[in-house]
Amino acid sequence: MTARVPKGAGNNAQNMNQMIRQAQKMQDQITELQDDIEARDFTTTAGGGAVELVMTGKKTIKSLTIKPEVVNADDIEMLQDLIISAVNEAVAQIENTTEDEMSKITGGVSLPGLF
Repeated sequence: MTARVPKGAGNNAQNMNQMIRQAQKMQDQITELQDDIEARDFTTTAGGGAVELVMTGKKTIKSLTIKPEVVNADDIEMLQDLIISAVNEAVAQIENTTEDEMSKITGGVSLPGLF
């Protein structure tokens, strides 16, 4: 009895090399996108513009502007809430931008640990 080799089985090495090249290209695109996002600034506001925050794509606060009229020694909690809101919104913007742009590269496939 002789064993039969399925048609196209001889191309497995070629197919594997092509898959490896595609994976490397995708990894390069992901790395480039991550660098691009980290270099961007994301600006958010809270309280109708009373607080403005600029955060880098690395999630580092670059600037925080507070309008004088919201500074009230008797209501520190409101100011704290506005700052927290602006920070949380900036982080959400960065994460949403990263997820949206990564899905363009990965075709919507989730790759744990990459972003």
